[in-house]
Amino acid sequence: MPTDPVLEVRNLHVFYGAIEALKGVSLTLGPGEIVTLIGANGAGKSTTLRAIMGLVPVHSGDVFFRGHPAKNVPTFKLVRNGLVLVPEGRAIFANLSVHENLEMGAYARHDKEIGSDMERVFQVFPRLKERDKQTAGTLSGGEQQMLAIGRALMSRPNVLLLDEPSLGLAPLLVHTIFEAIEEIHRQGTPVLLVEQNANAALKHSSRAYVLETGTVSLEGTSAEVAANPKVKEAYLGE
Repeated sequence: MPTDPVLEVRNLHVFYGAIEALKGVSLTLGPGEIVTLIGANGAGKSTTLRAIMGLVPVHSGDVFFRGHPAKNVPTFKLVRNGLVLVPEGRAIFANLSVHENLEMGAYARHDKEIGSDMERVFQVFPRLKERDKQTAGTLSGGEQQMLAIGRALMSRPNVLLLDEPSLGLAPLLVHTIFEAIEEIHRQGTPVLLVEQNANAALKHSSRAYVLETGTVSLEGTSAEVAANPKVKEAYLGE
């Protein structure tokens, strides 16, 4: 367990009307980690990320980002402070070019290193450089996912939250996306990954939490979680 987490969630409770979606979720993300959150549809994985980002109201519990309370901080301020979410469904600007989408990722920045950061994105995703002037809505699903992650990188995140980055992608593109996540991590950005592809998520992360109906049912190193018989049966197809 990291002694000084960059992101900490303590006993988070979230309701949708009368339905309790999160029932006391706690987790940490340390510097230099990729931590994954796995679980079935409706387990509360995306709700956890949305609650961290202030996109859904938190009934009780706390969120700390780099040691500071983050629960009632507006989402745009969290992003400017370096806590960045790539949402499920990508949410790219379909009518803008690839280049313009990447520029939008840096909209709050006023430094002189935006161009060099765009080159860094192109190093991680060479396909985007080939598509630089192309309208984003005409990209393939995998290319749109690359663009969504690239746009997030343009904001210079201190922590990157990824919600289902491999959803709907062909196996070869899933491999490409996870290789990119590892490269982003190698460049110094901690990653909290929500992913239904448990095999890939556990292979490319250091620690894991299993969410079941809004509660953490299991946590440990990714190797420990992958070796758990219940996880093997429910999520790994073994």
